[in-house]
Amino acid sequence: MARKNAAAADSDQIKDQVFSELQALIEESEKLLNDSAALVGEEAETLRAQVSLKLRQAREAAGNVRDKAQPMVDATQDYIGGHPWQTVAISAGVGLVVGLLLGRRD
Repeated sequence: MARKNAAAADSDQIKDQVFSELQALIEESEKLLNDSAALVGEEAETLRAQVSLKLRQAREAAGNVRDKAQPMVDATQDYIGGHPWQTVAISAGVGLVVGLLLGRRD
């Protein structure tokens, strides 16, 4: 049980990290686009270089997150592959509980 909680916490942390990095990328891209409206010549080249750098950083961040998440994906696949009937039983149980809770709402 503790292993599941740790995996869930790691998953939430990775999701939060990805979201914050994407949000920062969006904000910086919007700023650069607003600044680029009146630029020509060398200023435009500088801006293109900055945008290219930010996109490269975003790709690297996405790759890092993918690398961090891969062990959790592998562990989940191993568990499901090694315990197919337990996985089916757990899924059915969760579905039953959700169905009962939704049935009580009406």
